Amino acid sequence: MYALFSGDHANTANVEEHLDGNLCRCTGYRPIWDAARALCDDAEDALLAPLSDGEGGLVRGPCGVPCRECPERNECEMECNLDDKAKEKKAEVGGDVGKEKKEEGGGGAKVKVCTSTSLSKVREFRSSLEDASGKGQSWRMQPDDMFPSSLSDPSSSVFEETSKPLAVVDDSRSHPGSKGGTWFGPKTLREMLRLLADGVCKIVAGNTEVGIEAKFKDAHYARLVHPSPSIGELNLVDVAEDGSALRIGACAPLSDIQETCDGLASGSAAAAVKGADKIAAPIRDMLRWFASTQIRNAACLGGNLATASPISDMNPLLAALGAELVVSSLSDGSDEVRRRRVPVSTFFKSYRTVDLQPNELIERVDVPVPREGALEYCSAFKQARRREDDISIVTSGMRIVLETDSSAAGYTVKDLVLAFGGMAPTTILPPTAASSMLDKPFEEATFVEGGKALMEELKLPEDVPGGQAQYRATLAASFLRKFYLQTAEKLAADIALQKEGGKDMPAAPSVSEEDKSGGRTFLSEGKPSSRGVQKYPAPRAAVGLEEHRTDGKMGTTKLGDELDIPQVAMAALAAAKAKGKETAGKHEHPEVGKPSPHASAPLHCTGEALYTDDVPLPPSTLHAALVLATKCNVTLLSLDPSPAFAIPGVAGVYCHGDLVELGGDNKMGPIKSDESVFLSFGDKVGFVGQVLGICVGETLEAAQRGAKAVAAEYGEEEGETVVSIEQAIAAGSFYDFARHTLEHGDVESALADVPPAAPDGSRLVTVNGSFRCGGQEHFYLETNSTLAVPSESGSDLTVYCSTQSPTKTQMYCASAAGMQASRVVVRMKRMGGGFGGKETRSVFASAAASVAAVISNRPVRLTLDRDVDMSITGGRHSFLANYRASAAVSTSENSNSIKLQALDVQLYSNGGTAFDLSGPVMDRALFHVDGCYRWPNFRAVGVPCKTAQAPHTAFRGFGGPQGIAVCEHVVDHLAVACGVSGDELRRSNMYRVGESLPFGMRIGEEYSGRWNVPGMWDRLHRELDVAERRRGIEEFNEKNTYVKRGLSFVPTKFGIAFTAKFMNQGGALVHLYTDGTVLVTHGGTEMGQGLHTKVCQIAAQAFDIPLSDVYINDTSTDKIANSIPTAASMSTDMYGMATLDACRQILRRIEPIRVKLAKEGGQDPQELKLKEVAQAAHFELIDLSAHGFFALDNSRCGFDWDKTKPEDCPDNAPQNSWKGHPFNYFTQGVACAEVEVDVLTGDHRTVAVDLLVDVGSSVNPAIDVGQVEGAFIQGMGWSTLEELVYSDEDHTWVRPKGKLFTAGPGTYKIPAFNDVPESFNVTLLEDAENPFAVHSSKAVGEPPFFLGTSVFYALKDAVRAARMCRKKEHGSDADEEKYFEMRMPATSERVRMFCADDIAIDSIAIGRGGSGDSKEEAVNSFEPKGSH
Repeated sequence: MYALFSGDHANTANVEEHLDGNLCRCTGYRPIWDAARALCDDAEDALLAPLSDGEGGLVRGPCGVPCRECPERNECEMECNLDDKAKEKKAEVGGDVGKEKKEEGGGGAKVKVCTSTSLSKVREFRSSLEDASGKGQSWRMQPDDMFPSSLSDPSSSVFEETSKPLAVVDDSRSHPGSKGGTWFGPKTLREMLRLLADGVCKIVAGNTEVGIEAKFKDAHYARLVHPSPSIGELNLVDVAEDGSALRIGACAPLSDIQETCDGLASGSAAAAVKGADKIAAPIRDMLRWFASTQIRNAACLGGNLATASPISDMNPLLAALGAELVVSSLSDGSDEVRRRRVPVSTFFKSYRTVDLQPNELIERVDVPVPREGALEYCSAFKQARRREDDISIVTSGMRIVLETDSSAAGYTVKDLVLAFGGMAPTTILPPTAASSMLDKPFEEATFVEGGKALMEELKLPEDVPGGQAQYRATLAASFLRKFYLQTAEKLAADIALQKEGGKDMPAAPSVSEEDKSGGRTFLSEGKPSSRGVQKYPAPRAAVGLEEHRTDGKMGTTKLGDELDIPQVAMAALAAAKAKGKETAGKHEHPEVGKPSPHASAPLHCTGEALYTDDVPLPPSTLHAALVLATKCNVTLLSLDPSPAFAIPGVAGVYCHGDLVELGGDNKMGPIKSDESVFLSFGDKVGFVGQVLGICVGETLEAAQRGAKAVAAEYGEEEGETVVSIEQAIAAGSFYDFARHTLEHGDVESALADVPPAAPDGSRLVTVNGSFRCGGQEHFYLETNSTLAVPSESGSDLTVYCSTQSPTKTQMYCASAAGMQASRVVVRMKRMGGGFGGKETRSVFASAAASVAAVISNRPVRLTLDRDVDMSITGGRHSFLANYRASAAVSTSENSNSIKLQALDVQLYSNGGTAFDLSGPVMDRALFHVDGCYRWPNFRAVGVPCKTAQAPHTAFRGFGGPQGIAVCEHVVDHLAVACGVSGDELRRSNMYRVGESLPFGMRIGEEYSGRWNVPGMWDRLHRELDVAERRRGIEEFNEKNTYVKRGLSFVPTKFGIAFTAKFMNQGGALVHLYTDGTVLVTHGGTEMGQGLHTKVCQIAAQAFDIPLSDVYINDTSTDKIANSIPTAASMSTDMYGMATLDACRQILRRIEPIRVKLAKEGGQDPQELKLKEVAQAAHFELIDLSAHGFFALDNSRCGFDWDKTKPEDCPDNAPQNSWKGHPFNYFTQGVACAEVEVDVLTGDHRTVAVDLLVDVGSSVNPAIDVGQVEGAFIQGMGWSTLEELVYSDEDHTWVRPKGKLFTAGPGTYKIPAFNDVPESFNVTLLEDAENPFAVHSSKAVGEPPFFLGTSVFYALKDAVRAARMCRKKEHGSDADEEKYFEMRMPATSERVRMFCADDIAIDSIAIGRGGSGDSKEEAVNSFEPKGSH
């Protein structure tokens, strides 16, 4: 970004185009958008421009001048100007306290609300930027000014030296772990060709392919050539002098090609020639979405062609455009350059094999320019799992030449070229389908039949590598349909131009207005930006749990011990009202409630924040790599390390035997000790990637090569390898000891074959079905990393690591290394993300590194590569649910009520090969599978399955989102069956205050806090005018055949507390220094969520000092012992209270000193500076350090699944209430999402999202809004984009069995910038105090995650509209909606195939061959494959 803003590049369009290579879903992206835009000169205009749905925009009056630029702005009384001034005023509210208002869904009181918008932040920042730079822009030139002039000045000696040919002999092969090689840097084409003539060379232009080969395929090349940019023949991008062809040098960066083609397509290029726009536009469009800007700046077309990827974007397009390659070599025995031409269409011979000799070089690509006036049209198409920075599933280039038919009444197809990637081992040009359309009328019927022929010709086997056989065939035919619609539109435009010139031509084929939407493609459309509004209550420090002890004090005892639950709650509410909901006492520095920046934000932005891998290495540090199993479901017989020791630099290979010899304990596991540090010989390999040992070396390269070289001997496969949930159910492979049941009411009677009469004579509707949601990779930006440093001859150990569980890491590092825990110190500065993935699954890596460090008595650093981390650390549990449910529909003329009656659901999760946290994850799913709705009769049974996947673990939401997703699916099913809207069914069945949950807790203030969901639902429904929005969407869908919109409205409640009672505790250590500053250490860890910032705010508020005077250095087990993992969104609740406890202990000690000093000086005690008091207290021998502690009230946490009903339990007690009170309170929220779907491809965009979230009285609303946005995007990713693929029965093309295929960013896709909602608005609920947590706040990390699934349900709504549209077209009853199961995630494949149009149905039928199913039966039984 820094370089991008130099010179003339500072415009929003440029920025939006260049953010495509950045992945950071936990931020929600919107803040990055706002920050980047703030540096753009046109930021305000861009934010005032209309969104893609037409909303917003710069208003222009009849005079044509933008109202905001009009010199008579203040005087003009035109309606357009008055409306725009009102809109501008509304947008300018940003950052200021707004008017007092009373909102339903809050507490009902009048509150002040702050509003911040993308526009207000841009204006505020630009104002400060101008002030700081003296209203100049000199900072923009810094990148250019800093560049050494000697490298850019042709007259300098340095420039002259760099212009000479270069050869670098890498003799580092003698160094440990290096593979050496010689690099050449030719400066002319002849020098380049001479090198090729002298022997085999690997040409490296951008290193986008060779780098991957070297890293992942361990490829080694003895001779590598990097062509200089000064070789003009290889770097040109221009139109030939005679205008016959666009010439593209083989080494020209793709970004240069894109820029030139953009100029040709728009007609702005100086060298623009007529007809060039027809080929330049599709090339530009394809390159815009090729990989990312960073890659396009380095990659070249020659490499793309030579590597011959079967899923290349550009190769099919070049083939369709009739491009030719100019291939060069030297004539035998001379320096004469010999050239030959090869059509791109014949260049690809077989998989990764091309028509190119070792001594030949692709010099350039010539793309012929259509002759002027020719009816020739070209288009590019692609569809990937994610729009930007992704490899295509199917890509295509198409070119057609039309001519008037013999009757001069229409047009015929004279020539047609169809080229595809992703449909064969090479780029393929299907001849049969294309020839079948030649000389046929240019009309829809021709292309419909051509599409069927295409699907027949391109039919793929079920086990085709890459999978998605039917989808890929569907895409090919869909692209052809789009091509027809695009060409018809272009032809009509050309005819109109010809008529203007006086030439009469036949009319173009008629395309209805509804069908024109099918010609749209994201390739040619602008990349949508994101903007948003954030609203939150005015900053204030509210009274919370800290004020509610009977003795009025805070100590180290558990708070609230003396009071029962109702008294605690009512005392809290009374105290809040009595104190005006403000913390007692005057504060000079009120910090709680302020939207303060994240404490590490400046370091994050500048790249100076230190993570574990950045810790300076001590002398003699060894680097480590894990030895991993390459098979599963086999016995490990032996390991032979000798091949590793043959590699220079390998210092040691350690496995189970070495650990035992050290005296360590090999067993580990957070709940059940069913895992090992290193697998023992004779034990069964549980999953591909299981840790067998660790290799250490003088360099990372040596360690990694050594780890791969260790030879493992395995036994034979032992029976069937169980990978999926379905296989586990069939095999009875369960963690049965963790099977739990929640039940209340009489489910069996309610769902009997002949159920009892529905209440009030209503009609009883019963449904049954299944639902699946996939797993999810954590994809934290920092992979697992550990630096283990032994000292005192290996008797002590300091472990720096990236973990959410310092104490757990300490205990297992100590046990594995045969040491006492007191001799191991774990230090954690900050994590680059965790999301639950580093709660338990980081420990094995730290333990392995610790063993190696102690044995070698040298520091050892182990940082996992991304693919290794993803393969072996597990992720979110995938779920399968089988259910029965019923609802009662009123048949009375005076009532249209519908009430849920019963839910009976069986939940299965894929736990992997070891138990880890699968039991508690399933328990939380059971606690949340009721959603926000009352089911009078309820039964949920859950059990984790044991499979050959890596052990799955905690992930943001911890099973809660999976449970809620099942519930919402069932509600959707019932709504369809009952013939009512999902909104109506949801709202009419929400819990009411006083009603009990399936596990016995009651809804209500004194039990679980204020129940805000119904009021929040009504408020957001009203503010967004959802009824009108839905009518608008219906109207849009009526007018567009191939683009559909959908809208969803979903609520959530998320229980806050560790369900394991003992984990609801935390400690903190606070030091007050004599300069009045404070150092806090607590048991929680910082992973970007802002925990340290919030704790500092609480401490600053307590001492009444500026936030800048409070600091947290790190989390360390020698300061806070026996800490609990930072998880369950409980950290601010626990460590905020513990820190406040410690602060108040110190304050109580120094209070007499404060009073004494004030009396002596005749001052108000509150006016004394903390520095003065601290110095005086120190001289009075008063301890200025304190350890604080907090534990949640015993009666507000924990649940005993096996506890039976006590004899003295009241008869009217809610069922299961005697088993415990699993949650302290609920964080709540509602979401509305609107999406737009391309029916022909499954591509979608999220038009708008509005969130209303109850986070209590926020300690830091800026951080909380960020957490809401990040959680939402992560939840959206889980439910729409992020798909894990294993080698299982659905993916037999992946080998070996059980292997994770999506083990890296190349195959696993998280949301990127282009996936963010275009309008993304977040409101934190006002007047939502919570008496059960510090300063009346609420947990925020996990609860908003489920709201991201609102995009999934909106997609389902759009798909439903597409299916109804087809029914209408075929004369079916369009009002008769049928249920369909759409599994999570709603990938482009699922969306496209479930739209179930004629193309998809034909593709499914063709793919099934002679199955005998009718087309309708085929599509109704079709389900895209997935790993669960």
